[in-house]
Amino acid sequence: MSSKKEDYKSIIRIKIKAYDCKIADQSAVQIINTALKFGANAVGPIPLPTSIKKYTVLKSTFVHKDSRDQFEMRVHKRLIDIAEPNSKVIDALMNLNLPVGVDIAIKYLN
Repeated sequence: MSSKKEDYKSIIRIKIKAYDCKIADQSAVQIINTALKFGANAVGPIPLPTSIKKYTVLKSTFVHKDSRDQFEMRVHKRLIDIAEPNSKVIDALMNLNLPVGVDIAIKYLN
């Protein structure tokens, strides 16, 4: 069985974003298990590049200009494709209880 996009008529693409990589992986496993339980084909999770935003803040407001703190915010991303979903899979995905701090974008591709 091939897992190319051209082989399937309909695909649900799920993009997961989280600040913690463990939570992103747990959510991906939960989504894949739900899809497989209702008889759909799941491809993934595919790790996407982590986006890193760095912030530099002055420690002192007036004097000591050379004294600074640096902070960074990492956003971990995962991609899951669910091929040939039926209505049970879609309903189960809409009713999933995922951890706090996980952002999910669901896109339906024809």
